[in-house]
Order: sequence, then structure tokens, then C-alpha cells
Amino acid sequence: MSTARTGDVGIYYEQFGDRALPTLLLVNGLGSQCINYAEEWCNLFCAEGFSVVRFDNRDVGLSSKLDGVDYTLADMADDAVAVLDDLYVDRAHVMGCSMGGMIVQRLAIDHPDRLLSMTSVMSRTGEAGYGESSEEALAFLMAPPAESRSAYIESHVAALHVYGSKPEWLDEDDIRRRAGAAYDRCFCPAGIPRQMTAVGRDGSRSDELMQVDLPVLVIHGSRDTLIDPSGGRRTAELVPGARYVEIEGMGHDYPRPVWEQWVGAWGEFVSGTAAPGASRA
Repeated sequence: MSTARTGDVGIYYEQFGDRALPTLLLVNGLGSQCINYAEEWCNLFCAEGFSVVRFDNRDVGLSSKLDGVDYTLADMADDAVAVLDDLYVDRAHVMGCSMGGMIVQRLAIDHPDRLLSMTSVMSRTGEAGYGESSEEALAFLMAPPAESRSAYIESHVAALHVYGSKPEWLDEDDIRRRAGAAYDRCFCPAGIPRQMTAVGRDGSRSDELMQVDLPVLVIHGSRDTLIDPSGGRRTAELVPGARYVEIEGMGHDYPRPVWEQWVGAWGEFVSGTAAPGASRA
């Protein structure tokens, strides 16, 4: 448990596994805290032979809150680089979900020298017409902040029944437990519109993605209605040589039943990438 600095911004992060192994940096989505990458899930990636790092984006969790401050996805990508710097990691594999996928795309564009590979999950390119939300899913995204802990939890459960994975994969007791843990750790709804503004300002990354020269994996769930699978397919279409994996039955979430398939697909992808670089001395 440590904090990296980028200017006046502090970025909280946690590391799992042997630091001598290649690093996988996990990047969160809109308003999402690093604990969304469950420790047990992180350990599955460690078992594949990696050191795993998860962190809170600016404006969420235990990282700095930026009331009245404008920032961009490029700034959020710089935060990820600051975490790598704090760990003395020259190059890392990066994986981001939803807005985190947009951040790792920006990393691949702006900081390709710091990446071994990029994995964009349940995300989009910023182009209109690809990865759009259904009206019902968008209503949850744009809803006013919950007014109590119980309302927050129940809203999270209801949302996952709209844009989450197939019903038999949704463990409501686990969803409630995890939502409650997130609320108790840090409930900061004011950061979400600032993050949304950063996403909007980034616009389309299509032209820049066509210039990415890195191993790239794109993962999407077939049932995702918050970011339609067309967003993932378009990302893979634009990046030269990108591999696309669509997980049948998965929505805009990562329930336990998909972990094995997800980690397996990622491990197979990474095994075919270039040999990892060394940590910084």
C-alpha cells in the first residue's frame, strides 16, 4: 500500500506477488476503486507469473480528490506512469476496463515506451456510433448520486441486472458485499462527472490507435449494454494486429465465473508477446 505522486496529485496503489516478475498494471473504470479488482482475481494473474498492481484513479478511492480542477485522460494516463515510476518499473503490461480501457489506449498512444502490451476491456475508441449505451443502461450511469449506503448498494444490484452478465452469473450477496465495501472505503460521487468530462474531452482516438505498434488484446462481453460490443470490435479493427476475444454471457462487469476464461485468454495472449523488460535499477 503506497502512494505515487504526479505533481500535486497522490495516486494510491497496491502491489501483489513477486516484484521481480513482469508487472501487470490494472486500470479502473469510471468511479471505480481498485478493490473492484478483487484480491483473489489479482492472485490468479500472479499465478501466471506476474507482479500485479492495482490503483485508485484520481478523484476516487484513496487517491487525491480534485474539486474544481479540470483534467484529461492524458493526465490520468500520466498517473498510471507515475505508479510505474514509483515502483521502478520500466515497462509493464497494462489492462483497463471501461474508462480504464480508454486510459490504457491513451497510454499506448502517449507512452508506448513504457508498455509491453495493452489490453482494453469493455471499452471503446471514442468514435460516435461504436460502443454506445442502451437507454436503460445510460439511465443508471446518469442517475443522481445515492443518498444512503443502502440506496447505493441496491442501485448497484439493479444496474448489474440491466448491463451485467447473464443472471446465473450474478451473485447478489457478493454484489452487495462488494458495493458496501466500496461505499465504506470511499464514497465520492463528485469525482464521477469530472472523470466523465475527461473522457468527453479526449474525443475519438481512432487515428492515433491506427498508429499503435504494440501487442494489443481487446476483450468484451456479449451482453454489455453500457458499452456495446461494437466498441470493442472497433478498437480491435483499428489497432494493427490486435486480437479480439468476446466472452459469451459477460456484461459490463467481471463476475467470478468469467475469471478463469479471462485470465486464460490474457495469459495465452501475453505468452506470445515479446520478452518482458527489466525493472529499473
